Amino acid sequence: MDLKGQYWTDDDSDGDNESEEFLYGVQGTCAADLYRHPQLDADIEAVKEIYSENAVSVREYGTIDDVDIDLHVNISFLDEEVATAWKVLRTEPIVLRLRFSLSQYLDGPEPSIEVFQPSNKEGFGLGLQLKKILGMFTSQQWKHLSNDFLKTQQEKRHSWFKTSGTIKKFRAGLSIFSPIPKSPSFPVIPDSVLKGKLGAPEVRVNRLMNRSVSCTVKNPKGEVFSYAPSTQVGGHCKNVPTLEYGFLVQIMKYAEQRIPTLNEYCVVCDEQHVFQNGSMLKPAVCTRELCVFSFYTLGVMSGAAEEVATGAEVVDLLVAMCRAALESPRKSIIFEPYPSVVDPNDPKTLAFNPKKKNYERLQKALDSVMSIREMTQGSYLEIKKQMDKLDPLAHPLLQWIISSNRSHIVKLPLSRLKFMHTSHQFLLLSSPPAKEARFRTAKKLYGSTFAFHGSHIENWHSILRNGLVNASYTKLQLHGAAYGKGIYLSPISSISFGYSGMGKGQHRMPSKDELVQRYNRMNTIPQTRSIQSRFLQSRNLNCIALCEVITSKDLQKHGNIWVCPVSDHVCTRFFFVYEDGQVGDANINTQDPKIQKEIMRVIGTQVYTN
Repeated sequence: MDLKGQYWTDDDSDGDNESEEFLYGVQGTCAADLYRHPQLDADIEAVKEIYSENAVSVREYGTIDDVDIDLHVNISFLDEEVATAWKVLRTEPIVLRLRFSLSQYLDGPEPSIEVFQPSNKEGFGLGLQLKKILGMFTSQQWKHLSNDFLKTQQEKRHSWFKTSGTIKKFRAGLSIFSPIPKSPSFPVIPDSVLKGKLGAPEVRVNRLMNRSVSCTVKNPKGEVFSYAPSTQVGGHCKNVPTLEYGFLVQIMKYAEQRIPTLNEYCVVCDEQHVFQNGSMLKPAVCTRELCVFSFYTLGVMSGAAEEVATGAEVVDLLVAMCRAALESPRKSIIFEPYPSVVDPNDPKTLAFNPKKKNYERLQKALDSVMSIREMTQGSYLEIKKQMDKLDPLAHPLLQWIISSNRSHIVKLPLSRLKFMHTSHQFLLLSSPPAKEARFRTAKKLYGSTFAFHGSHIENWHSILRNGLVNASYTKLQLHGAAYGKGIYLSPISSISFGYSGMGKGQHRMPSKDELVQRYNRMNTIPQTRSIQSRFLQSRNLNCIALCEVITSKDLQKHGNIWVCPVSDHVCTRFFFVYEDGQVGDANINTQDPKIQKEIMRVIGTQVYTN
């Protein structure tokens, strides 16, 4: 669309309008173009040639010698569940707005950067993280950039666009089938198998999501850019793209490299996470003390973590999990991570410090956190004041409980799994994009099914922040490993319900008859909590997860007890909570066609399906 000569309205821009401001198409021939630096024109043309006509737009401020360049980065390569967890609209480009000197371009001041989505102006926390990343990148590049320096690089680029078709040969030579690296958690798959069973678009997305191979990005015109991996695992997405096509293309390429792996880097320092089990689904603040202080005392990047938009029922669940872990006799092992909370009365010290754990003080603060039900019934500021009077660390602790959750949890609507017989049902996604991509690759090859995973609620505080890991033969192991090392699952609900009740010193698994009696007793109790059923009423909780598991030969089936030694082959999908010792139907079998049909029906309404 040619936008030449049109005025920008308030709806089209994040900035203030001025009477002399016009929006010109990139091929505009107005007199104002005479003042535009020729290198800027060349870089704009390069964006159009490599991406599309609509990938760039220009807004000139002739009277003050400024120009806004809007670069539209296509993010449709993100999976739906990733986009939802990150609160971005994958169907709408992310706009990078750079303000340069119109006449000086690269010889002028360092450009300011804004990052936004036009239809996602409120709650676009990811834009804050990306703005910080691109700001740091631009500052580094600006130390040596100049129009003369870039001109020599630009001349090299023109040689690729000769009529002889050199650029076509160059594009044809790029391969999107990068070999999968050998990994103890993922089988090596021959390229011939991948080509035979996977379509090119699926492989392209998998390569993009997998941080251990080179990034591959397909732009709207269909060209493919491949970035070689660095020697440091995960560092390839910080590689500096070539200047051969100009600075505008360079920063677009860099944004495309960084977006798929934003969850792997701290939103404050932009260094790779030092979490014990690697990255999770959501972007988060790392555990380095300097970043903790920056996040809490200066408010640096606070929007990136606060944009979780967690529902009250989810906060209620997070607090319950934290409480269960803290009250467990095994808290020194399972209460991980321990909070890093800045003292509101002394911003230079940590009130809760992982290096100096004080469980009694932590318990006191948690006891002062008011119920989520009370919080929803009044002014949040008033509730905060009340908590501050009870304990000045109560509200900071609540903030940490919410912001440290690195999984995507959403309370299921009425279209829930009815056979689970509980109103407390949640969508639970915790796998980072790279793991989810590897999971989907394996699913294409081997297929998948659903199975339950039972674990006491005291363990889920850690699982949501560290992932579902293989705890066999580690200090985290509670139930033994009679069938070998791996993640234990079962298609039969009664088995997982048994495991979910084991904890807090209780190590005897209830029999199926006992579970059936509990279930029958639950159905005879009058349902008197319908008004308040959205919140948990009891601290006596049982919970199980419904997982999707790859049905490869690695999955070991010992009757109805399954063991998956490959952690990449198990992804959580749903989470169910029961109160006062109640359980769901003990006879559920996920391999029953009727049960599978119901699961797929609910999955069809959720965000993580394609």
